[in-house]
Amino acid sequence: MFFGLDGVEVGLIIVFLSLFAGILSGFPVAFAIGGAGVISFAIIAALDSSGLLVHAAVDTSSDAYKQLTNSGLHPDTISLFRYPDLPTIAEPVFTRGWETALDRNISFIVNRMNERVLAGQSIETLLAVLMFVLMGITLERSKIANDLLTTMAKVFGPLPGGLAVSVVVVGAFLAASTGIVGATVVTMGLLSLPTMLRNNYSPELATGVIAASGTLGQIIPPSIVIVLLGTLAGDLYSAAQEARAQEAGCSDALTYLGEAAVVSVGTLFQAALLPGILLALLYALYAFGYAMFRPHHAPAVHIAGSGGGATTRAHSLTWFLAVPLGIIGFAIAASTFNVSGSQAIIVDSYSDVGASASLRTNVSEQCQASMIGLHGQEAWDIALAEQTAIDEVGGTQQSVALTPEQIEETRLAKIAAAAPVGSGIMAFVVLFGLVLAFARGVELHGDRKPLIIGAIGLLGMLAVDTLFITPVTSPGITFLWLVIPGVLAIYGAREAAIMLGRNDLIRVVFPPLVLIVAVLGSILGGITNPTPAAALGAGGAIMLAAFRKLQDQGGTGRGVLVTAFAIVVMILVGVNFDLRMGRAEVPLEDMIAYAVAMAAWITVIVGLLWACWVLWRGAVLSPVVRETAKVTSMVFTILIGSQLLNLVVISFGGEHYIQQFLKSFDDEFTVFLIVMLVLFVLGFVLDFLEIIYIVIPIVGPVIYGGTMDPKWVTIMIAVNLQTSFLTPPFGFALFYLRGVAPKEVTTGHIYRGIIPFVLIQVLGLWLLWQFPGVVTIVPNLIGH
Repeated sequence: MFFGLDGVEVGLIIVFLSLFAGILSGFPVAFAIGGAGVISFAIIAALDSSGLLVHAAVDTSSDAYKQLTNSGLHPDTISLFRYPDLPTIAEPVFTRGWETALDRNISFIVNRMNERVLAGQSIETLLAVLMFVLMGITLERSKIANDLLTTMAKVFGPLPGGLAVSVVVVGAFLAASTGIVGATVVTMGLLSLPTMLRNNYSPELATGVIAASGTLGQIIPPSIVIVLLGTLAGDLYSAAQEARAQEAGCSDALTYLGEAAVVSVGTLFQAALLPGILLALLYALYAFGYAMFRPHHAPAVHIAGSGGGATTRAHSLTWFLAVPLGIIGFAIAASTFNVSGSQAIIVDSYSDVGASASLRTNVSEQCQASMIGLHGQEAWDIALAEQTAIDEVGGTQQSVALTPEQIEETRLAKIAAAAPVGSGIMAFVVLFGLVLAFARGVELHGDRKPLIIGAIGLLGMLAVDTLFITPVTSPGITFLWLVIPGVLAIYGAREAAIMLGRNDLIRVVFPPLVLIVAVLGSILGGITNPTPAAALGAGGAIMLAAFRKLQDQGGTGRGVLVTAFAIVVMILVGVNFDLRMGRAEVPLEDMIAYAVAMAAWITVIVGLLWACWVLWRGAVLSPVVRETAKVTSMVFTILIGSQLLNLVVISFGGEHYIQQFLKSFDDEFTVFLIVMLVLFVLGFVLDFLEIIYIVIPIVGPVIYGGTMDPKWVTIMIAVNLQTSFLTPPFGFALFYLRGVAPKEVTTGHIYRGIIPFVLIQVLGLWLLWQFPGVVTIVPNLIGH
């Protein structure tokens, strides 16, 4: 043994040193990881063949070991860490020889590449990485950050530390729209840092707030970190809970847990929303507090006005707060009292399957004892009572075909219970009503007639829907009833949009805000999964960048607006009409709707291709595509290289050794705390990608195999990984900022400035540890 260390411990040290040397060698990290795996395997194999690496393994043939297994302990829970007095035997780290380990590694790396990179279940989710990267780089090249920084500086500049607060706000906004750390930090460093220094801001505060705010894209959805971590966490959690169920004596995790062991990227996006906002709020509070105690180092700055009409405080409170709250409150009240809601009257031709017991009760005695220990005796008794009631009526009711009379009776019941106002009409009225209200708030002395006409149109839509439209009214007739008030509402909204466009803040914030709402809303609302939403975001980013490019060239961008309108038309037609043309009888109105939807679809495709041509002609598309290809290739190459390194660690027993150490602790929170501390320390020398693909697969089976909520565990890891961008000496955000900082800003300024924000990250982790509901409340609310 080397220095009294176990052979496996020496192997782990060799792997880490090889990885560290590979990263410092200057080779691209994606290739250095794979090279570190090959080199470390060769060194360990050479030492093992010479007899220098000896592993002390538990003697499974000893009486002491047999006594433990006979007492009911699972073999996986028995280790020298928990039972150090067990007899041991000396064996090489490669028990079957390094040749066999090499052969297994080569075969496994091919299988893992096929499962996790080329054709596995997670490949569809990983495609979202490509789309989100394309979306982020496109928006960054469209210079959205430039406008946001200038506008937010006008809004927050007059406050103490206002420029620093504006950087945090822009960082959070860009995080939700681009999520690219390097681009965000570089852009804000180029634009904001000179302005802050020119206005006597402390170099430490200026560099710290820029670097920290730029990393918010790693936690605020849509986050590439969460996409990569979520695909891995889903597999680890499912496998770990299946193993836990087997140890408990149950057939599968669904039986043992009473629910499927699943965690999706969409759910993690929901869970990450509030923690991301919390971190941004903590950054802003620190900047404001710093300015209060050291006003000369973060002074208030007055910048020229934001454009738009003059207004008063009472006018702003009325139209920006009171009226919008009233509109939203009206919609909520209407939904609560069934004034508005779904008017769907479609009846299934088969009856619903009868309810089953909350827990499976037909299990073995060992599984029953384990389930009672997990869920409690009361939950088990309730499940038994539910199963007894089901058995008394002949078992779970099966789905059977309904008779025409039953179908018609159910249909009439749905018609009678339908709300007077459809939920679609109510959503239309709320959205357009908010637009009209904000326009009135912007223009104190503007022409009110268009806004009044628009409001009359919205009220007319509600009245028409209540009085003349029923759940059995055909879509064509519904369209004819709504066309006149709808035209009035659209006219008012169009004029309102023109008024809003005169205000710099709304003009700059609104376009990317619509894109954020479309992408995140579709994911958080459960409408679609992250990959289609990412594709929607990429397409929207291309059109937004083309619109900006045309404006810079003196054009109108009308083609982009027509394309966006065609998307809205396509969605509305698809929601309100039956576009299945293969039916035996297709009404004329559905044929017309199909033709309209097809024309809108063709318009969207042509508009998107035209936007790509505009960007290509403006020398924007080519660098965007190249940069997207480079970033995506780096991610997937690191994925492949990390698989090789992981297989090397597994081959000499390193993964099993680490897991046995973690399992030796009785408290799973202690285990998770140890893992979090290790990840925090590794963040000083490793990038988040290396940590996700090298460290998490090793510790994942332990931290995801307990009772802790997988959403909370994953978000805690994601917030911890965010600090890897900030911690010296290898924090990427620090390198990005150093590259664009003026000469008077030293590396010492940057390092000193980032320390408070690293401590804020630790504070954020502590708050999430103490209040896990911050993570779980949004998924729980949306799930129900």
